[in-house]
Amino acid sequence: FNDTATTEIYTLSLHDALPILMSWLFTGMLVLSFLFGILNGRMEQVSISAVNDCSNAVTLVIQLTGVMCLWSGLMRIAEASDLTGKLSRLFRPVMTLLFRHLPVDSKAAKAIVMNLTANLLGLGNAATPLGISAMKELEKISPRKGIASNEMAMLVVLNTASLQLIPTTTAALRLSNGSTAPMEILPAVWLASSVSILAGILTAKFLSSRFR
Repeated sequence: FNDTATTEIYTLSLHDALPILMSWLFTGMLVLSFLFGILNGRMEQVSISAVNDCSNAVTLVIQLTGVMCLWSGLMRIAEASDLTGKLSRLFRPVMTLLFRHLPVDSKAAKAIVMNLTANLLGLGNAATPLGISAMKELEKISPRKGIASNEMAMLVVLNTASLQLIPTTTAALRLSNGSTAPMEILPAVWLASSVSILAGILTAKFLSSRFR
């Protein structure tokens, strides 16, 4: 096969294998839960937990929907008002440092800036569509289609570590569970996310320089 055919086969294989892997993973978790419930004589507790957690999941989704809709709408307004361009210029030093070969004024750079902004605000799921959009733009300019570039790998690292100035999603969860001071975790969040993102960036830079 030539490089293009091999890349397409690899991409299709990965695309088909991921749902199968996830289905086996969740099936295994369910089977193990019932198995250990039977062995420990706690099947009643397992059944009660399954029913209660299903309803709790729906309640949690409804509680978080308002927060996600608010910030997703603000991100749409930012795109329409050209705030993305202004943020791109503001983040220019950071973008140049992290994405050395990416043009700062490109669509990919603007998508990455919006994704980073959403992560800084701790929007969690609201940052996901922005991250997907940024990844698609990076794929368009990647010299090897179907294979992650250094810029794509760095974007994954930034999303995984995600420095959060305002942990909106976590605060909403704490508030829904009765916390009287949902933002009191700010110092711990800043410290933990700063250390994690620094470790991720340094590792990504080191590996990209060693394995070109």
